[in-house]
Amino acid sequence: MNNDDTIIVYGAMWCPDCTRAKQFFGEHRVQYRWVDIEQDSEAMTYVQEVNHGMRSIPTIVFSDGSILVEPSNAQLAEKLGLQRHAQRMFYDVIVIGGGPTGLTAAIYTAREGIDTLVIEKSALGGQVGITQTLDNYPGFDEGISGAEFARRLGNQARRFGVEILQAQAVKSIFKDGRYVCVTTSDGAGYAAKAVLVATGSKYRKLDVAGEDALIGINVHFCATCDGAFYKGKEVLVVGTGNSGFEEGLFLTKFAKKITIVGNTPEAKASKILQERVAERSDMRVVTNHIIKEFQVKDRKLAGVVVENRATGEQQTWHPDGVFVFIGLAPNAGFLPAEIAREKMGFIVTSNTLMTTMPGVYAAGDVRAGSTKQAASAAGEGATAALMMREYLKNLQ
Repeated sequence: MNNDDTIIVYGAMWCPDCTRAKQFFGEHRVQYRWVDIEQDSEAMTYVQEVNHGMRSIPTIVFSDGSILVEPSNAQLAEKLGLQRHAQRMFYDVIVIGGGPTGLTAAIYTAREGIDTLVIEKSALGGQVGITQTLDNYPGFDEGISGAEFARRLGNQARRFGVEILQAQAVKSIFKDGRYVCVTTSDGAGYAAKAVLVATGSKYRKLDVAGEDALIGINVHFCATCDGAFYKGKEVLVVGTGNSGFEEGLFLTKFAKKITIVGNTPEAKASKILQERVAERSDMRVVTNHIIKEFQVKDRKLAGVVVENRATGEQQTWHPDGVFVFIGLAPNAGFLPAEIAREKMGFIVTSNTLMTTMPGVYAAGDVRAGSTKQAASAAGEGATAALMMREYLKNLQ
């Protein structure tokens, strides 16, 4: 039933494995078409035929005609040809995270003949990879898409001999004498003389009633991943900073109406972004309002309760979907207690970018005091590489 080059995911909105599969494709920026079998009788019949009368979902049809039913993330990674296991057990340097920080560091170390492994749980490029246009990075005078920028970074790292694992998360880090050991989620263990933590950050949740039940269904944190589900519909973007305005502008490709809401009296986005939004008749900005609750009915979004902070008045809005961009939380939960973090969870480092665990460095968005910008993230990656080079010299 697949006559083009698009992956088709047959499933239902209530199905957690369907949500997981969609999230996997989104994280790895793999294009696919979603078909809700509860809304499409022909699709329901097709799924039953493929599964010998059972309504097993997700049923995923690939462009080569092959089909995976209820696949694990490991099976999806294998189908997509992603390398998930390293060629060796020991490296000079292991970089955890394949964003601008991690890949820049890997490029620098590999060019110096330092044997380097990069481990990335999602697609290369990190948050930069899902940015519509990167127009403030030096050297790209007309801007560059985040996906293209990420692709080039990955290719450049591989050109210098960096080994890159994808769809592989790191579960723990610990010291064993002079070595730093890394354990991945599949139980594999690798060791190195030095490790760089460059895992970046993720968007924070609102932590209000109904949010967790709707994540991946009607509540999202990535416009690039999920915006296409809202063609001709109305969406609510939470967050009046640069991310909220940028993602809101991207969503105009699909949605017919976008409301950006924030809890501060004035929007925090840059002047140029505010001007671009103000020029559009399909966008509006509401400030000084907070989200109190997501109403859920039949496992779908039924309404959003919003409170005016000035008056205390509450209203119920009815967008088709919600995208949340209210700040960042560090991807540092897997680290041991020996690696110090500040009150928000970001990693504390010395002037050399070393953490409180000898041989373990941190750089980029996961580090306390970083600026959360792509250019500075790459700069920190280069700095970390030079610091690790000196550390390795002292180990000889």
